[in-house]
Formats: sequence, structure tokens, C-alpha cells
Amino acid sequence: MELRQLRYFVTLSQELHFGRAAAREHIVQSALSQQVQRLERELGVRLLERSTHHVALTAAGAVFLAEARQILAHVDRAARAARNAVGPSPTLRVGIIDSSYDSMPQILHEVQARYPDLVIHQIEASVPEQYQQLADGRLDVGIGRAALAPPQVASHLFRRDPLGVLVPPGHPFAELDGIPAATLAQEPLLLAEEVQAPEFNQFTVEMCRAAGFTPTVYEGTVESIRAAADLVAQGRCLYCVPSSCISALPATIWRPLTEPASYYPWSVLWRASDGSDHVQAIVACARTMSKRLGWLVTTDQMAD
Repeated sequence: MELRQLRYFVTLSQELHFGRAAAREHIVQSALSQQVQRLERELGVRLLERSTHHVALTAAGAVFLAEARQILAHVDRAARAARNAVGPSPTLRVGIIDSSYDSMPQILHEVQARYPDLVIHQIEASVPEQYQQLADGRLDVGIGRAALAPPQVASHLFRRDPLGVLVPPGHPFAELDGIPAATLAQEPLLLAEEVQAPEFNQFTVEMCRAAGFTPTVYEGTVESIRAAADLVAQGRCLYCVPSSCISALPATIWRPLTEPASYYPWSVLWRASDGSDHVQAIVACARTMSKRLGWLVTTDQMAD
């Protein structure tokens, strides 16, 4: 008798349908049927009543099912105990700003492929919150603009992300290939909640001032990029966002800023005193991915 036979029998007892049970076990229906028949021969009892349109447990099958479930549960507990004896799986607590941004998910996907046993917890937090949680040990790694990072937080710049503007369909800017920064002077611009993203608001305001104007700030506020996109889609305001989140924002149109082009700096953040292998693996993956995807190369540099 094999454990897989027990598992197939339990699954079949739950589904009472050979096709569905085979699909759950990722095997062909004929193989599932053969294994159950073999189990019955080894036991010397009939576990199932079968017909073309009907599968049901026999009295012996119902008794065997209860015991089979206990056996499989004991095996699972034994496996967990063996793994725990070696030590718990390593964990990494990673801060992300908003699930719409794609940089950190791409980095974590690569890290997870290298370290399949690593358990990664993604924690959504603003950059100021990430600074605090990195400093007090609640986070291992973060992501954001490092300009305001405290001394105990180390950083590595890995992406210069083209900044652009979200506009609603039908807006005159939607017909442009790029939007000169100075043309935003007459448009209401949405900013993030100041406590949520002071570094991004500061970057946006500095960009406007460099173009020769102080932005007209839309009075409302939002706490997520998707909520900002909803306001833009309604035609209430425009919103400056980096290119790394545009694939997650339906019902709006993104156009890059030009004259001059602007790039938002993304850095990996970590506790300066933390030299652990998995933290350094995040940093190394960010560096490697940045080079492979050209994340630090700007359009100005490409034109040179």
C-alpha cells in the first residue's frame, strides 16, 4: 500500500467523481482508477460502488476513509516535525509603498526563485513608516526615495523611473506623446496625503518649481494610487506618477513629462547594521535587475 493510493482514495471520496478527482491530483483519470483498484485488491475489500454515472462509498470504504485520513494527517505532522527539527524557515519582512508599483514585486520574484524556502512577508507602509520600522527591527527591507533616510538606514539606488502624468481620456494632453512640465501650471494636481508620502509630494513640487511655477493643488486627498486614478478618470484633477505603476491603472492615460524629463529615484532600503544573507540577496538582485533592464539609464543618456 502506498501513500499516494491513500491520497487518491481520499480525494475520490470527497469528489465522488473520477474526472474531478483526477484533475485535483493532476493525473489522468485512468491512472487514478488503476491505483484505486490496486488498493482494493491489496486490501481484499471493495471500497467503492461504481457505475457509469455514479460513485459511492461502500460500508467498508467509509470505515477505511476515516482511517486513511488519520494516516495522511499523521504523515503531514511527521513531515512538519522533521522540518522544524532542522529549524524554522527563514523569513524576510519587506516594506512596499503601494501594490500598484512593480519594482519590488519583480525583485522579490527573483529572490524567491533563488531561495524557495524563504518566507517573504510584504507589508504596505509609507516611506516614513518604513524608515521607522527598519530602525526598530520590524522591517528587514524597504523601498522608496532615500533622500530623507535617517543615518541608521542604508540605501542603494536601483531605478530612475520616468515621471509622467495620469490624464483622463478626452483630455487634450492625452493626444500628446509627452507633456512639457510647464503646461501643468493651469491644471489642478493631486498630491498624496502628506503623512503618507512627503518625499513624493516634495519631489512633485520641486519638479513644478523647476519648470517655473507653483502647482495648483487639488483640495481632495487619497491614500492609494488606484484611488488617485479614479479621481483622474472622473476629470477632477491630474496626477503625477512614475511609469512603474501605469500597468495597474485602468481608465486613465499616462504620458511622460518632458522639457525637462523627470525621473523618480527608487532605492532599496535596509538597516545599516544588518548584513544578513537574505537582505543582501535583495540588494544584489535589485542591482542585477537594474543593470539587466536598464533601470538607471534615462532617455537623455540613450540619446547621447
